[in-house]
Amino acid sequence: MSETTVAVVGGRDVQLWIAAILLYGVGDTATTLWGLSVGGIAEAGPIARPLIETYGPRALLLVKAMVFGAFYVAWVMLRTPGRIAVPLALALVGGVVTAWNLFVVASVT
Repeated sequence: MSETTVAVVGGRDVQLWIAAILLYGVGDTATTLWGLSVGGIAEAGPIARPLIETYGPRALLLVKAMVFGAFYVAWVMLRTPGRIAVPLALALVGGVVTAWNLFVVASVT
């Protein structure tokens, strides 16, 4: 990352990417896999669900890799301060979905 990039996005991109990885990458993935393992819970995502049903829970890892790849490419291509929204979106969605997954798993166990 160049010095001009840090100046453009206020230096928060590294922290937001870490939050995105932890919340969307690790949190959502772990709680989804946990939910699938306890039974009575299914993936609700319209892309991930058929892939998981066809190829098993490991397909979720492919979906996550594709999402992170697409978001990273978008972040690299955007050269405005608004690009901070890319990792922020992943972090926010990851936090909400992880919390929801925990609620769902707790309600069936």
